[in-house]
Amino acid sequence: MAELKTLGLFMVTAVAEIVGCYLPYLWLREGKSAWLLVPAAISLALFAWLLSLHPTAAGRVYAAYGGVYIGAALLWLWLVEGVRPTVWDLTGAAVALVGMAIIMFAPRPA
Repeated sequence: MAELKTLGLFMVTAVAEIVGCYLPYLWLREGKSAWLLVPAAISLALFAWLLSLHPTAAGRVYAAYGGVYIGAALLWLWLVEGVRPTVWDLTGAAVALVGMAIIMFAPRPA
């Protein structure tokens, strides 16, 4: 159960980070309103707060989170940007997620 909670928290964290970065992208590259920077800043603050909720060392959380971020970014690529990930994208995401699982769920001394 703790593993599902950790993975779910990582997924919400990834969405907050992606939204916080995608909105400025829309402003800078797509000519959208600069007002998008307000929800982007809120989303990035939410991202930082969510990372602080994990009960393990910060460096371990950041390292493991990267694997989940890769998978979430590829889902964003497909669902929001309409670009279907390649087999190589999916293979890389799978490797990253295995790495995340090893980092987060390995047995540790108490």
